[in-house]
This record gives sequence, C-alpha cells and structure tokens, in this order.
Amino acid sequence: KGKIVILDRFWWSTYVYGKVSGIDNVVLEKIIELEELAWKNLVPDQVFLLTNREPFNEESTLEWNSLRDEYLSLAEKQESKLKINRVKNEGRIQETVDEIIGYRWEGIDEVTAPLADVLAPSHAIGLDAFSAGLRLGIIQPLQERLGSERFHTDGGTILDGQRLIKRERELDCLRESARITEAGLAAAEAIITPGITDNDIAAEGARALIAEGSEFMSLQPIVTSGHRISVIHVNHKRTPIAAGDPVFLEFGSAYQRYTAPMMRTAVAGRASTEMQAVRDICRGIYEALISTMRPGNTFDDAAKAADAVLAPHADNLFFSGVFGYAVGAQFPPSWVEGTGYIARGQMRAFEENMVFHLPICLRIPGRWGIGISDTVLVTAQGGVALTSNNWRIHECL
Repeated sequence: KGKIVILDRFWWSTYVYGKVSGIDNVVLEKIIELEELAWKNLVPDQVFLLTNREPFNEESTLEWNSLRDEYLSLAEKQESKLKINRVKNEGRIQETVDEIIGYRWEGIDEVTAPLADVLAPSHAIGLDAFSAGLRLGIIQPLQERLGSERFHTDGGTILDGQRLIKRERELDCLRESARITEAGLAAAEAIITPGITDNDIAAEGARALIAEGSEFMSLQPIVTSGHRISVIHVNHKRTPIAAGDPVFLEFGSAYQRYTAPMMRTAVAGRASTEMQAVRDICRGIYEALISTMRPGNTFDDAAKAADAVLAPHADNLFFSGVFGYAVGAQFPPSWVEGTGYIARGQMRAFEENMVFHLPICLRIPGRWGIGISDTVLVTAQGGVALTSNNWRIHECL
C-alpha cells in the first residue's frame, strides 16, 4: 500500500542467536526453512547491519563477539540475495554523532563537498520540503553533483510520522518546558499596570523564562495590547498600556529544544462583560477539542466539534481557522512542529502521545482580542493539558 515497514527483527536473529546458543545445525536449518516458508516472497528491500565495538546491553564481551561474528558471516552469505548496508557505530553508547565538521559560511564548498561524499552511496535521498532549515543554495549544488533524480521531496512525510508521536522522554521535556513557560507568564502578568509598555512586559517575561532554565527560544515572547491584539501575529512595539486595556501574552520556553507554548490574556484593571463573554466562547471551543482528541477520531472531527461552538459567533469574531498544531522539538523561527494540524479537511487520526498546542484566540477586528491556550497530550480518554492554564482573564488591579 505504499507504506515503508521497518523491522528490528528478522529470521537472521533466530539463526544467529541459535548458532551462539549451541542449537544443532540441522534443527536450526529446519527452523529457518519454516520461517522462510511463512514469509514466502516477502523479501527486505534493504538490510541494515549495525556494528559496535562493545555490548549494548548486559551480554558478556565473549557472547557479544560471537553474536557479531555470526551476523557478519551471515551477511556475507546473504550478500548475493539482499541489499545489505553495513553501518559502523564505533563510538560509545552515549555518542550519537560520528563526526562534527566545521565550515565557513562564505565557503559553500565546505558544506556541499562533505555532504556529497556522505550521500554518494545512497540511491534515494529524502528531502523535508517544508523544513525551515532547507536551503536551496545547498540543495542545488548537491543535485548537480549527485543527480537530481536521486532526490525525493516526500522525505518529510517519513519524518512527520516519527515526530508526531512522542516518547516518554520527549514528554518529560515538554512538561519541563510547560513549567518554565508558566513561570514566565506569571512574572509578566505580575508587572502589568497602566503606564508601562508592552516591551516592559515582554522583557520581564523573557527574563523569567531564561532564569527558570529556558534555552534560546524558537519564538520569542509575544506581547500585544488593546486594539493591536485584533491583528494576528503582531508583537510588542513600545506601546503604553492604558487603564482597562487587555494584554495578550503567548510564551513558549525551550527545554532541550522542546516547547510547550501557552497563551493568557490579562487586563490592566477589570475585564468587561463583553471580554468575559468572549473568554467563555474560547473555553467552550477548548472543551469541545479536548473531548474529541482521542484515538479513532480524526483531526477533522475535532475541528468540526470546535467549529460547532464557534459558528454562532463567527460573524463578529475573527479566528485563524487552525484549532491546534503539533509541537515538539523545534528551532527558530517557530515552535510549530509542522507535522499535524487540527483543522477542517485534515483526515489523520489521533494517536496516543501526540501533543498539540491549542491556540484559541478570538479577535474583534479593530478593537481587541482574547487568547487563552494549553499544550495538550492525546490520551485514550481525550486531551490532557501539559500546561496549567486556569482559563480565566487575569485582572491586574
């Protein structure tokens, strides 16, 4: 069906561990015959044989060497039948990079030449066409050297499938990012008062984020106020805060490059009844989303549920149209992972351990806006917030 299937075990493992364990060769060959019969005409397109100089687990060095030698011997016997790629990992377990190569920006050959050498044996080279770090000035020289027919723009699809579902260590990083993000928002809200500027608030938020442990952020703190909130993606610009102004804040710390963003709205004084009513709509949309974010439902299903809450108010309130986007490990200029979006027409199904930021911001053009959000983990029971927003407008009195 056009899917790429990766197996970390094949009959090779049965054979090698059987040989090392001392199973009789005749018995072992019969076992392998049965395995091959079960697989029938299913033959791997590629086999990757990874070797290391020391055991990965608890095996003794003697057992490890025996296993390695049997795998290498089997690879030689199978060379005529299968495409076998031998991959050396000569570093220790903690080492994940074979080599770091420095280069000068002004010397483009210092970038493309070593890349071309590494990629030369590859028959197909996948590109993530939507990656912010993919430079045409790098790709073109590589295509000229290696042939453009080797390059395929669907590489991002493979990466997206891996990145979209988070492992437990990734979730730990997102939880720590959430803690830092919350601290930055609290510090920024604490100084809101008429007379200061949006820059003052952003500066205090950035100070707290960094003090709490944030790395260089994928997107710097966003702070806007009053009528400027009604324009999407506007940021601080030395604007004084007036009494009664709403102040929109969207922060996202970076911890091991993972970001759990969160929005809050505060008011320099009392929130009006109209502001509170818009907040109620934001909360209704959020609840509709998290109740639908469970395995079996699609991103489109969640967007439809949210749209049903928004629809009665759509003539008066502007909304961007995307109810959520996946987040994880990112680099500037954005914390948006780009692997999945909760929006109409997005038919991928939710799976456990997907993580989305739900940026619910409703704007009255020319007047103001109310934005509140959480970063949410998909579970079997629905969406569960990793951040801890109270979903109230903070009144700074």
